[in-house]
Amino acid sequence: MNQDSSPHLMPAAWEVGRLVLAPEYRTGPEALKRCLFLTLAHLVDTLQIENLYATCTPVLSRLYRRFGFSVLVKDACQGEGGSYSLIHGDVPTVFRALAGSDRERELAESRLAMLRPN
Repeated sequence: MNQDSSPHLMPAAWEVGRLVLAPEYRTGPEALKRCLFLTLAHLVDTLQIENLYATCTPVLSRLYRRFGFSVLVKDACQGEGGSYSLIHGDVPTVFRALAGSDRERELAESRLAMLRPN
């Protein structure tokens, strides 16, 4: 954080927005993890992306920590549903955390290798 307490802006930052799943596909955190992995794989292939941000409830921030995110600001804002936290994850950490199989880990590492400067 800067001395004025404003968050440091990071390069190639994108917001993780809303994910909507029909009730019949809401099978737990593994379904969310897979959706996020596939989305991030597509984003890495098509955009310059290095950092991810999101706002979420404290309950969801605990889930997102399992996916490589960390809480930047707890109780960043208040809404009708209560307080919301600001979370951040760098793409390599999140991509690796989302990879749920050997094949996905290989895929993540090959795509991350393409992002590194020669």
